[in-house]
Amino acid sequence: MRQFDLAPLYRSTVGFDRLFSALDQFASTETAPSYPPYNIERTGENAYRITVAVAGFTEEDLSIEVRENALTLRGDRKVDAEKRAEFLHQGIAARTFERRFQLADHVQVTGAVLENGLLHVDLVREVPEAKKPRRIEIASHRCSAAPVIEGQVAEGDRKAA
Repeated sequence: MRQFDLAPLYRSTVGFDRLFSALDQFASTETAPSYPPYNIERTGENAYRITVAVAGFTEEDLSIEVRENALTLRGDRKVDAEKRAEFLHQGIAARTFERRFQLADHVQVTGAVLENGLLHVDLVREVPEAKKPRRIEIASHRCSAAPVIEGQVAEGDRKAA
């Protein structure tokens, strides 16, 4: 994979650090881990679900953490030494894992459920009212009065004085 030099962008932009970090991670030559397998689906206009296959893990073996727009899922299966079986074939992986997902601004985790060996993590994008687009009405006629700036004397008031 070709590496991109983002240095010119760092010099001429302000506040895009997280975007550039995400691009650097995406463009890195390291291969992404493939365990455990997962799906990301859109369940609504602003709703998403991440489903991770975690066969053999219990709720106690799993942890979910959100920090600075990063969702981290961890699995650490604790196997009792007394119950350890002798496998003739072990095709079901139950190894320790850590899977990270970068979340966009205003995406919140709303819940998680473990069901039939699948961990479902529900997310929703909740854009604050101040950040939502708003429609500005256009006046059909222009007001002839000049705007008055606080502290200034209007033209008509100056003549009267």
